[in-house]
Amino acid sequence: MTRRTLFKTLAVAATVGSLALAGQAQARDLRMAPGVPPAHPAYDPMFTEFAERLAEKTDGDLTGNLLGTEVANIGNMRNAIRSGLVEVGLFLPAYFPADLPEINLVGDLAFLGTNPHAMGAAVTEYIVTCDECQQELKQLGIVYTSSHASDLYRILSTEPVRSLDDLQGLRMRVGGPQYSRWAESVGVSPASIPVGETYESLSQGVIEGTIASIADIISFRLDDVLNYVTDVELGTFHSTISHAVGQQAWSSLSAEQREALVHASVEASAAITQRWGYEMADEAREVALENGIEILEPEPELLEAVEAFLEEDLVYAAEQAESRHGVEDAAAKIERFQSLVEKWTAIVEEVGADPEAVAEAMNREIWDEVDFSTYGT
Repeated sequence: MTRRTLFKTLAVAATVGSLALAGQAQARDLRMAPGVPPAHPAYDPMFTEFAERLAEKTDGDLTGNLLGTEVANIGNMRNAIRSGLVEVGLFLPAYFPADLPEINLVGDLAFLGTNPHAMGAAVTEYIVTCDECQQELKQLGIVYTSSHASDLYRILSTEPVRSLDDLQGLRMRVGGPQYSRWAESVGVSPASIPVGETYESLSQGVIEGTIASIADIISFRLDDVLNYVTDVELGTFHSTISHAVGQQAWSSLSAEQREALVHASVEASAAITQRWGYEMADEAREVALENGIEILEPEPELLEAVEAFLEEDLVYAAEQAESRHGVEDAAAKIERFQSLVEKWTAIVEEVGADPEAVAEAMNREIWDEVDFSTYGT
């Protein structure tokens, strides 16, 4: 080999090495926080699948490092994202009503939920197309991706509840304003206790029950502190941002990476809704029966009270949003959300409870027209 050939070979090798290093430098490991224990579906599949799909869609350029609740939990997620400690995290608008009145206007309408997949999709379309919602998030330094929904909430309790009389004077944990209003309307004393403290609160007798997903029996190991589940349908919890992205992290991504991240989020949201809203709820029923937890049928008066409350509360929710939080045209916004719930209920009924098909419909109906070079900026 001549000296000239040797130099040429070394130059090519150096170039290839530089390109390889450049490719490695582009790969990024995002700090992700599910904010809940590994047993919760928001951890697996929502964040585990999100990280996997994001890596696949970006050919490994974007990956995820999942942080535990000792680093960030759902209660302190706002500060964790704003500080940059967390770059992508589960964010629950219901925890921050003063900061997000526009989003919580529809997020609080739990009792409209009868189909988990439809609710997750309806919330997603509403927020993406709501200018006021986007402005709220921008002020918090958060970029919206997608939402998911739980199964229909039930009454999980230590005391038997079949009728309205059985509810009188009971103290129960609630997960949002509409649940607080419903509890008060039927004689229950609502307790705003973090979901992670449900087990301790039940075991110590601080509360006699929780209005929650039956899947919490698995997620928070409630099987040995509960005695009853009342099979009354109390809507879905859908005040969620599955993968809230910090503004600084979002700004550092290309338009293609942003689109890949959103699509990965939508698919992971459909996956958790399938897991939480359908599969895990069925599994929790089996766990309940295996552990001697009795499933109770509600009396007609209790079912009628739920229907009557929803009709009256939609008017009250609009009035409260306008008078307390300055939301304009709240009634019209609620009506728009109701139309989206109807739209997505029809779509989900058509495609079936198939998370891949639901995600595909969400991307087609919501995200296909979005310009990712400007969205979230």
